[in-house]
Amino acid sequence: MKKDFTILGIESTCDETSAALLVGGKKLLSNVVYSQIEEHKKYHGVVPELASRAHAAKIAAVIAQALDGKQIDCVAFAHGPGLPGGLMVGRVAAETLANFTNTPIIGINHLEGHLFACEFEDGEVKKPLSFPLVALIVSGGHTELWYVKGYGDYKVLGRTRDDAAGEAFDKVAKLLGLPYPGGPQVSAQALKGKRDAIDFPRPLLPGTWEFSFSGIKTSVSYYLKDHPNVNVPDVCASFEQAVCETLVKKTMLAADKYKVKHIAVGGGVAANTLLRELMNQAAQKRGITTHFVPRNMSSDNAAMIALAAWKKLEHAGEKASEKKWNININPNLKVKNWGK
Repeated sequence: MKKDFTILGIESTCDETSAALLVGGKKLLSNVVYSQIEEHKKYHGVVPELASRAHAAKIAAVIAQALDGKQIDCVAFAHGPGLPGGLMVGRVAAETLANFTNTPIIGINHLEGHLFACEFEDGEVKKPLSFPLVALIVSGGHTELWYVKGYGDYKVLGRTRDDAAGEAFDKVAKLLGLPYPGGPQVSAQALKGKRDAIDFPRPLLPGTWEFSFSGIKTSVSYYLKDHPNVNVPDVCASFEQAVCETLVKKTMLAADKYKVKHIAVGGGVAANTLLRELMNQAAQKRGITTHFVPRNMSSDNAAMIALAAWKKLEHAGEKASEKKWNININPNLKVKNWGK
């Protein structure tokens, strides 16, 4: 591909409407994100119908702002996993723009975007991933552990059986009467509490790489019923400690099993300070390098979709222009190897 090959990325899987312009697989010219927090705040969670309406209302303006009159060579959009309404809005917008500009269109797995976002720094791709690695993708809707041999070469080790880590944060925040989104609120309260005040369970699920966070949430619920005069910071600190210890322990077990020297952590929960501290401490003891997504790129955004598209096009090589890319939306899309 030419050095100034420009990709417009579109992200609309949940409650952020985003469009971004990436040039040459290196430099971000724009990364516009419209957050729907205000629309969903009073419900303490994302309401799918409201989310799709907000995407439909905002996506044209978001794309126009990201484009700023510039020419593009390709349109990429997240075609799953995510909320069906939001995915459809993203597809229609991407198809319309691709037809109008006579450019190819490519569907991108949202979760791959979270992994590749680890390469960004200060608006540029400056931190290429080193392989093989173990990847932890941890967000409001997903918690997955992968063994990654290279770009597009994945082995999914485990997923969450129920609540994702970020979802558990939001639900505990709601139990405590804290504002939405709950993750940052819980972490802020945790700074004032004792992390060993309450012994919440660590659901390690021995013998598997899978996760389960509904039990911790239920334990918090029972604790609050038994302790009417609860110390909120202590609950938040103890809960956060239990979740982060679980994430780190499972990741390190995978790193030990596959003898990797690199770990990548992407997704919204990757912005959590305690998770970063515990993961770095455990990694340093093993001589492992950690690759965290920059905090300002950890939530859903179109820059990560554009970068994932660049990687896939680069991988396809000369056949990129001939290949017919899958643009069917799939709310339950799983990550797959590019060669399959």
